[in-house]
Amino acid sequence: MRSRYQIEITDESTGSVFLPNELEVKTALYHIAFGTISIDAKFRQQQDNRQKITISKDIAEKIKFPDMKIPLHLFIQDETLMIGPLIGIFTSGFTPFPMRPVGERTMFFAKLLSVSKNIGALPFLFGEKHINWEHGTINGLFYHLDGWKSIEVPIPNVIYDRLPNRKSERQEEQRQVKARLQSEYLIPWYNPGFFNKLDINERLQQEESILQYLPETQPFTSFSAIERMLADYGHVYIKPINGSLGLGIHQVIYDKHEHAYYCRYRDYKTDSNKLRKFPTLEALMTHVFAGKKLNRLLVQQGIHLLRKVQRPIDFRVHTNKDENGNWNVTAIAGKIAGTGSVTTHVKNGGEVKSINEIFEDKNEQVQAVDKLEKAAIALSKAIDEQIEGIIGEIGFDLGLDREGNVWLFEANSKPGRSIFNHPQLKDFDLLTRKLSLSFSIYLTEQMMASPEELFK
Repeated sequence: MRSRYQIEITDESTGSVFLPNELEVKTALYHIAFGTISIDAKFRQQQDNRQKITISKDIAEKIKFPDMKIPLHLFIQDETLMIGPLIGIFTSGFTPFPMRPVGERTMFFAKLLSVSKNIGALPFLFGEKHINWEHGTINGLFYHLDGWKSIEVPIPNVIYDRLPNRKSERQEEQRQVKARLQSEYLIPWYNPGFFNKLDINERLQQEESILQYLPETQPFTSFSAIERMLADYGHVYIKPINGSLGLGIHQVIYDKHEHAYYCRYRDYKTDSNKLRKFPTLEALMTHVFAGKKLNRLLVQQGIHLLRKVQRPIDFRVHTNKDENGNWNVTAIAGKIAGTGSVTTHVKNGGEVKSINEIFEDKNEQVQAVDKLEKAAIALSKAIDEQIEGIIGEIGFDLGLDREGNVWLFEANSKPGRSIFNHPQLKDFDLLTRKLSLSFSIYLTEQMMASPEELFK
């Protein structure tokens, strides 16, 4: 069963937990748990009509329960009442500054943790140095009314992976923490790992239902393979297999009238968009990709996208699993490429637009949203099926071509949030934050009732 109550602490009793009369418990209770700490307790009914859970002070101290005045969910299983969930948000890059514990990312995490009252959970931030392995506790960073506070709590029920980049993810310390917490505590760890573009594409090829959304994508093997794709599609994109934020993306165009090759890309030395012309593909690759390891690149079919003010448009679509473990579309935004830019990223001059700014015609808007939502849910389910680990959120870069077909350009396991700076997308910002933590309620429930389903 699942319900939600305010928890209060009392000095008037010892070793006791008082339950509201309205709470129907179908089994005898002998233990109370918070995070991964479980102790014996005496369970009694409230003497009045208070709709709260009251625990004695000694119980609160033993289970290391912080009194933060947040209504929490109750989970009952095997004679145990668990209050929570306690969510550990794992990241790196901590600073010694109490007001800015994770530097420029502090505001993002403050906003993320601030939804705790809305969802009925206790989230906190931590890294490998905050763990006390000997005592099975963590000195977690909580964001509450008066700012950041370090509180010792148990190892959590669930861990949400928010490592900031691939470099931090590859560090041996981070890998060891994850392996130890999962092996010693069997904790559900969701959103582990950044996606590899080529790996995602190859796995999705196994799912017939979503093949229609996949542009041809190949690892770089030879110039002749690129020539063949240019002949088929007119232009291609060359991308780093493990890239992110639109970095390192090049558009290669073949002009059959001039018999010339053009390359559009971002020059980060001059912070400007470039368009260069070459007589041959070999000359283009030699000049533009000098010093780069070609075996770390992929080549993707070019799509003739919808345009606005003569600039290509793509769409960022966020999906999240909710407290019932179901996929939801939680945000859709349009992105218009900057003048001369190969991508729609804001740093390259791109602009974020709401859907109604992109489609002035209401019928076109409804049709586009319907197609994008249908594709995003189908792709989320397929990735969930094909990728190891527990996935709770995905950010998709999708395109609509001139015929109205949807195309997948990228799937991001840790999507950026720059679209939410748009004033019309604030509600989506809140919804994505709420659901990214609400999913932990489902994981906690599953972990208590049928852990084999989570780790099969």
